[in-house]
Amino acid sequence: MTVNIHPTAIVETGAKLGTGVTIGAYAHVGCHVEIQDHCNLMPKAMVLGRTQLGEGVCVHPGAVIGGAPQVLGYRDSEESRLEVGDRTILREHVTLHTGSPSHGGLTRIGSDCLFMAHTHAAHDCVIGDHCVIANNTHIGGHVTAGNHVWMGGAVAVHQFCRIGEHAFVGGGAILVADVIPFGSVVGNHAHLAGLNVVGLKRRGFSRETIMKLRAGYRMLYAREGTFTERLEDTAVTYSDSPEVMQIIDFIRNNKNRALCLPR
Repeated sequence: MTVNIHPTAIVETGAKLGTGVTIGAYAHVGCHVEIQDHCNLMPKAMVLGRTQLGEGVCVHPGAVIGGAPQVLGYRDSEESRLEVGDRTILREHVTLHTGSPSHGGLTRIGSDCLFMAHTHAAHDCVIGDHCVIANNTHIGGHVTAGNHVWMGGAVAVHQFCRIGEHAFVGGGAILVADVIPFGSVVGNHAHLAGLNVVGLKRRGFSRETIMKLRAGYRMLYAREGTFTERLEDTAVTYSDSPEVMQIIDFIRNNKNRALCLPR
């Protein structure tokens, strides 16, 4: 299968294109870009920097993928890279930046993600697989998000925040603290509003698993005792639940930011 490049597109010397790649009118591919099989760059899409697109990635018009990090004093470096996983969809005017060399240099977006129109992920972000980022959401630098994270429209995520797997961030939330796995947060500033039960049901979690998560959540955020005491009590009581222990481990591994808590 051949590569299909529109006559008005610019593909700089050095770019690597897989089989079945389509590059539309007025699209631009930089010299350090690697595009794997069956990717589709729609008209006026741009892929720049040291960017690798996995198989079947679709980049819509106006998107700029692989721009330099917005860091004062940044100078071009071979260590500044962006990786986008297989089958991820990047809609109109999405911007994804390469990493900052002083922090490892890699921004990574997982497979099977959907970044809706006018969304942004900054330098050194690590976004998991099957994530959905709704329109006009902006993710600051160094943010990490686990698999199956959903963010509503017009969310703003502060740099260095962590978002656990299967979490939900409600539309318009201003997120300045970490979100536990399976959590649901809303508001400005965002607070924990419970578990993402709708998402868990959609993804096939059993009723027993959801019930244990709910019980563990209630114990963890009860009013009695200190948070440290409740954390240890929950860990002992639900040590047989991998999902509850995922929350416990997430909290124990917290290094940089406070947690989103219930009001």
